[in-house]
Amino acid sequence: MQLTPQGLQIIEEIARRYFLSSDAVLTLLQAVVNGGGAMAQFSHPELGGGGQWMQGGMVMVGDMFNNSLKSTVDNLCNELSRLIANQPSIFQPTQNQDSAHTAGFFADNSGFQWWPQELGSPSASGSQNNFRYAIFPSIHRLAIDNNGQVTIYDTLDHQIGGIGQQQGAGASVSFSSQYGLIALSSFPVVQGSGFAQQEIQAAPPYETSIHQASSVEEGDIFAKIERLAELRQKGILSDEEFAGKRAELLGRL
Repeated sequence: MQLTPQGLQIIEEIARRYFLSSDAVLTLLQAVVNGGGAMAQFSHPELGGGGQWMQGGMVMVGDMFNNSLKSTVDNLCNELSRLIANQPSIFQPTQNQDSAHTAGFFADNSGFQWWPQELGSPSASGSQNNFRYAIFPSIHRLAIDNNGQVTIYDTLDHQIGGIGQQQGAGASVSFSSQYGLIALSSFPVVQGSGFAQQEIQAAPPYETSIHQASSVEEGDIFAKIERLAELRQKGILSDEEFAGKRAELLGRL
């Protein structure tokens, strides 16, 4: 993860407000990015050692009785999550970004511009067989070339980070964002005809994202519930607090 000069300035300003080092905030930023903006697993001395965070107020830190630290981590993670979603320009795109996060695709270094000129330069692009894509985060656009048929999509508020497909080029295409996996068919078509409906084997809008997030987090959620039960048995949590947190976690499945 590399930040632009503006991104580094923002992180330094956040660190000053929270009375933390920039390194601690960057550690938490990377953890929130890895968690898709909704959860984080981190380890840093200034943050109480190892810890976890989930949107909705679920926070665990090594110094488990330090409620002030828990509040700091929760507030900071929520702020970083909003920063990731609303200001993707803080990240510096690199040539290796595609290959690192996109299995089976290769960086498109041909220099041939197949997308409309008005879109400008993409932050990332890749190709596989007769299928190519280019991402334009500053204008919320995604260009797809499937066997010479170019379609432009509106990516809405998604911060696109990777791509996956099954059953051949264009047959079942999904992109990862801060919300998880999103089917290509979820994005509105701005220009072009898109793929034929029979070629799409993807879930309805956002359903894929929800299912993927649930499968990834399911084991961790049950582990957290068991931990909460232990805290209740020790008298650290009341029955009401335990029931509320358990209902909140189960609601994520």
